[in-house]
Amino acid sequence: MYHDPQLAAEAKADPRPRSAVSTGVGMAGLAGMALWTAIATLYRLDGPYSALVNVVACAVPMVLWSLLVDKVHRNPSTGIDWSSKRTLKDTLDVSVTKLTGLWLTWGGIALIYATFPFWWSGRYANFAWSIWCIEMAAPALFLLSIPYVLWLDRKLVQPRDGAWHLGAWLMGLKEPIDHGAIHNHLRSWAVKGFFLAFMLSIVPPNFADFVGWNFDRMFESPAVIANYCIAFMFVIDVAFATAGYILTMRPLDSHIRTATPLAAGWTAALICYPPFVLMNEGGVLDYHQGSADWTWWFAGHPWILGGLGAVLVVLTGIYAWATIAFGLRFSNLTHRGILTHGPYAWSRHPAYLSKNLFWWLSGLPFLATTGWAEGLRNAAIMAVVSGIYYWRARTEEEHLGSDPAYQEYSAWMQRNAPVPRFFAWVGGKLRAA
Repeated sequence: MYHDPQLAAEAKADPRPRSAVSTGVGMAGLAGMALWTAIATLYRLDGPYSALVNVVACAVPMVLWSLLVDKVHRNPSTGIDWSSKRTLKDTLDVSVTKLTGLWLTWGGIALIYATFPFWWSGRYANFAWSIWCIEMAAPALFLLSIPYVLWLDRKLVQPRDGAWHLGAWLMGLKEPIDHGAIHNHLRSWAVKGFFLAFMLSIVPPNFADFVGWNFDRMFESPAVIANYCIAFMFVIDVAFATAGYILTMRPLDSHIRTATPLAAGWTAALICYPPFVLMNEGGVLDYHQGSADWTWWFAGHPWILGGLGAVLVVLTGIYAWATIAFGLRFSNLTHRGILTHGPYAWSRHPAYLSKNLFWWLSGLPFLATTGWAEGLRNAAIMAVVSGIYYWRARTEEEHLGSDPAYQEYSAWMQRNAPVPRFFAWVGGKLRAA
């Protein structure tokens, strides 16, 4: 392997900031889910319960690695002082108030689930599975929250968090109320309530499509092999993301520090997900009118199919790698620690970049079976979609920008990372032209 002494010296002089998540966490989760996926494929275990086991098989190794190897529970960012000698009597009132706020938050989420028909029927009927899963877990979560909060409050440096302030406000306690903490608490649970339901709804069909793959036709075309690999990348993405939304816990240092208060951030994110999604078939930003994907346009050209298929597999691999890098901490619209490793050492937004390149190359929106005019229209709409993801990226940077750790990471990326440096170079050339 070629070794450039100058590059090595520059890297040593300007080291990459430490990542909040180690590489080992994601690799442990990937090994666990790969093992279960292989078993499920061998025995054709393609049902919804098998899909949930896949999430567990991903999550458990990550939890064990985090606690036993990385010892994340010792991180100062957890806000936990394990040497604290407080007794249950010392923190009981605080815990009761916090549980009041927490349970009322859960009750509000349950009311929203029960009220809006979107969660139960129509084109998003898979959400009914999500709600069923949450219903089944709710009694256990309710009961386990009592000993968990009673135990953790004795160790927290500051047990009066957003849930406590909400409970104190609702109970009318004569205590100073931090309304900012309440708002952050509610935003955090809004993120979790919305996106966890979405992730659970796509876990079973996503897993079933991959596990139930028809291997008899595997080698009919390079496109079939590519699509199989792509399907596995999405199984990885969904499993890691679902585990991340579930495991927001301080002892794992995976709790939500802040949920973005920016209306632009919420808007840019929500229009990419049902029921607000604008990119679906028939939606305002549907760029598929009269279109056909890459397998149609290049059918009968195996070399092109093979080459383009390999590029698409690499792009989805980067997308999955970006999710793996989060370990236990995947989440939209929140700050759960700054990542600097994996693809995040190359780009601040590797998932958005690879996803949009994948859409352009796989959908070929500029080509349409109904004529060039439709192709131009589709390409223009796809450009708007890519612009929305750029908007999302900028709102995320604005949210995280108040953290000194992100400021340090962003500055390092601007000096060292290939993607920011490339765009800076292009911008310089355009300004000079």
